[in-house]
Amino acid sequence: MRVLVISGIWPPDVGGPASHAPEVAAFLRGHGHSVEVVTTADRMPPPAAYPVRWVDRATPIGVRHLRTAALIARRAAQADVVYTTGMFGRSAAGSLLADTAYVVKLTADPAYERSRRRGFFCGSLEEFQSGGGGHRSWVLRRARDAELRRAAHVFCPSGYLRGMAIDWGLSPERVSVLPNPVPALPPLADQAELRRQLGLNGATLAFAGRLTRQKALDVALEALVRTDGVSLVLAGDGDQQAALERRAVELGLQPRVRFLGALPRERVLELLRAADGLLLSSAWENFPHTVVEALAVGTPVLATTAGGVGEVVEDGRNGLLVPPGDPEALAAAVRRFFADSELRERLRGQAAASVADYAPEHVYARLEEVLTAVAR
Repeated sequence: MRVLVISGIWPPDVGGPASHAPEVAAFLRGHGHSVEVVTTADRMPPPAAYPVRWVDRATPIGVRHLRTAALIARRAAQADVVYTTGMFGRSAAGSLLADTAYVVKLTADPAYERSRRRGFFCGSLEEFQSGGGGHRSWVLRRARDAELRRAAHVFCPSGYLRGMAIDWGLSPERVSVLPNPVPALPPLADQAELRRQLGLNGATLAFAGRLTRQKALDVALEALVRTDGVSLVLAGDGDQQAALERRAVELGLQPRVRFLGALPRERVLELLRAADGLLLSSAWENFPHTVVEALAVGTPVLATTAGGVGEVVEDGRNGLLVPPGDPEALAAAVRRFFADSELRERLRGQAAASVADYAPEHVYARLEEVLTAVAR
């Protein structure tokens, strides 16, 4: 089977798709399939065991979209099936031009993401589903529906997102849940050694991912103000980084907050293992990779109940959950976590076992099964 994998981001970019797409490509190639990748990048992607074709993000946006769609069309014409984790409009257009069926990995509502990015809507995801955003968001919804309804199959990492997609009018039999798998873990030093290497002292929480409005890290900073002696280390970059750095200074948090920038995935896993807990203050989410990664290395998660987070984080079992957008509730969870050593040890002890069912060989075998059926 010849598979074209499409991802809007690719290593060294940080984020779920930049982890997921290479893992899928490696799995499929390891099972004897031919793999090729199309992505966008700021510079030439590192060499891989398969072709990685890219469009420069410095290209003006309209030209970039046309070039990407044209590249997808050319490469999809040589493939049996397309698997896309992003750039859905360009993926749909290129696949349709090539007359090649495509399968979508949906991680959020594309219309909502585009509406917020373009300033059409600033409310919650739930409010958007009720029709917010005016006529411009209406157009983006119609585009989303056209892109997804033409897909041969749509995978959602959570039941929460699957239910939402069905509400958009997708056929239930063509939408299924495919959870994010646990990462293939490299050999990791013990927590004490990693803390020494990373310069972590005292009570420390970590965040890893894109620094965007979705992650609501301003809420995390406000929560940190309400706690004493707790530090936060952030790995990643994004369009909110400068604003968050300024806010940390305004709140007097600079001694306790460190921005590390984008890190290689292995270093992110080391940070997650070294920290006492993962802090996720997201306003909306689907099923974030970083949650599974943290639990896989034995680190509890302190998170909001946004989206599908509650499908993997169980309050009191492998983490603590609070409502989104409530810094005091998040601060109370942080205070409780560090005040109770027995709770911390219990959550840490159960973290890895709680994601045992998300082994990559099980998750990607299901993906391979659907891609093979679509290709036929």
